[in-house]
Amino acid sequence: MKATLNRLVPFLDLGSLHNELQEPLDRAWRSVLTHGRFIDGPEVAEFEAAFARYCGVGYCAGVGNGTDALELVLAGAGIGRGDEVIVPTNTFAATVAAVCAVDATPRFVDVLPDTLLIDPAAAALAVGPRTAAIIAVHLFGQMACVSALSALADRHGLFLIEDAAQAHGATFLGRRAGRWGAAATFSFYPGKNLGALGDGGAVVSDDAELIARIRCLANHGRSAADRYAHTVAGRNSRLDTLQAAALLVKLPGLDGANRARAAVVERYRAGLPPWCTPLAVHPDAQPVYHLAVVQVPDRDAVTRALDDAGVGWGIHYPVPCHRQQAFAGYHTEPLPVAEAAADRILSLPIFPTLGLERVDRICEVLAHA
Repeated sequence: MKATLNRLVPFLDLGSLHNELQEPLDRAWRSVLTHGRFIDGPEVAEFEAAFARYCGVGYCAGVGNGTDALELVLAGAGIGRGDEVIVPTNTFAATVAAVCAVDATPRFVDVLPDTLLIDPAAAALAVGPRTAAIIAVHLFGQMACVSALSALADRHGLFLIEDAAQAHGATFLGRRAGRWGAAATFSFYPGKNLGALGDGGAVVSDDAELIARIRCLANHGRSAADRYAHTVAGRNSRLDTLQAAALLVKLPGLDGANRARAAVVERYRAGLPPWCTPLAVHPDAQPVYHLAVVQVPDRDAVTRALDDAGVGWGIHYPVPCHRQQAFAGYHTEPLPVAEAAADRILSLPIFPTLGLERVDRICEVLAHA
């Protein structure tokens, strides 16, 4: 991502988002300072309950970050050495790193050309005797075709995980992210639609036993009945109280912020030049537009024009995961859709306080690129 300091139109402006929440955030901060329970304070359980209700599921476990959430779900489901996990190659590296961290093998598949989300047909062809799970990555704020992926998982007895790090509040067939898989993972990295003031993550599920195993693993393998007994070799991955308090302040405004993002994208669609193509939306999906991704024929020329005009931009992601050095040993076949898109994709500025006038300015710059 290009640096956005001193730009007329930044790629992301967290300052403007937090200015509107300064008073409630200050109250939350003072409350935590007063009771002093910076780890496992009351705000953690309160946020977990509120976020589970928001997603429409029974349980939520707060963890250290979104990557830990994925790894803990895989470990909690007993997925590890000898297992394969189907993942789309067009995703952030953390999705694949979590699979590798539990000693499972990522099985890369291609994406759909219009949405750049995991192709259910490609996933079906990738199922083999060692396949244990599918990760449906809800990239850019749009849910993958979970109806088809859920049916595929049921047919083969696979564990379906939703990687919803970029899809807080997104829906498919009216059901929010988190309600389709055996479990869903979220990141609360500051730039997400629901972002903390530092790192944070969560796992949501209707499976109480899975959530209990994840809580145990995330808290040093400590027994729920005896804090001095460690029943498994766990780790330290907790959502701290200050982050939970901040998330409690932000959660009530999430749907409104998502509507503001949708308005920005609609303005882009109305004003972009014809050679600048936004990603498609599945007819059963309602995205929350974490990113405003377009495909352009000459990205270098376009980004030079944006730079000259003081407009921020990003690329999500310029190198598909199967071509990353870290994962080079796992895949040798070409995945042509993702490979072709990697040279064309461009992320335009989007955040709830961007404003439609600045969107019009960006479209004007692109029209003359």
